[in-house]
Amino acid sequence: MKSKFRHVALIGKYHAVSSGSGGASSRQALDGIAHFLMDQGCEVSIEADTSANMGLANYNTLDVAGIGAHCDLCLVVGGDGTMLGIGRQLAQHDVPLIGINQGRLGFITDIPLHNYQPALQAMLCGAYAEDHRALMLAKVMRDGHCVFTALAMNDVVVNRGATAGMVELRVEVDGRFVANQRADGLIIASPTGSTAYALSAGGPLIHPSIAGWVMVPIAPHTLSNRPIVLANSAEIAIKIVAGRDASASFDMQSLASLMHGDRIVVTRSKHQVRFLHPKDWTYFDTLREKLHWNEGVA
Repeated sequence: MKSKFRHVALIGKYHAVSSGSGGASSRQALDGIAHFLMDQGCEVSIEADTSANMGLANYNTLDVAGIGAHCDLCLVVGGDGTMLGIGRQLAQHDVPLIGINQGRLGFITDIPLHNYQPALQAMLCGAYAEDHRALMLAKVMRDGHCVFTALAMNDVVVNRGATAGMVELRVEVDGRFVANQRADGLIIASPTGSTAYALSAGGPLIHPSIAGWVMVPIAPHTLSNRPIVLANSAEIAIKIVAGRDASASFDMQSLASLMHGDRIVVTRSKHQVRFLHPKDWTYFDTLREKLHWNEGVA
């Protein structure tokens, strides 16, 4: 059967690539996938930074804006970090993403690299499940002005300084006071991010179909401060009341140093990420595999 996707972009994890065997292996994998796509009748373009860093000079290259304008599918080879980065950038272009897992965990890159061809061939012919993930839009407000803004697919985290004590945070939801929290920090996580830092801090797993965020305190001073699930239509505001060297991070990528009185405002972005999964994919299969459920069960 002919591929329903005409022009496919290929993006690889290149940040850790060196001149050693790991770089050669990654380059060989991407080259093999590119040839496989062309055999299925697809035009293939390599993302510009991937091409430059991986030495894949024999293909057409496009930057992210070019991928958004010209491609009808993006194939990401790497781990969840690679997918998070490109997902945030391509969301505004509405280009669907397929993930081939070259990392260790892979909650959102779910096709194994060692056996990608059968699953990918079926998906190219239309046998896939589509999965939409909401993005968070976060702003740092200072004296009534926005001094920093970022998108996050996983989480927005307010943290205490590395050598300082706890931070005190005033939390509001839709303009209504919720609580003052003294803790090491606070996490606002999407369902996608509920399996990341929020899970380590004691938060619940949230199914991707649920339109909600989870707010999880990090090592709270008062043990009655527990995780809470909120509607993702809400506006969450976190004000820095006390504490030194506090910072905010967005998907653990972008950092902003914070001052007393700063407010981190989190709302749902108008953009969302489109993931394509194999037809028989379920979220529970992913949890069972990645979290090693059922191990030791006869």
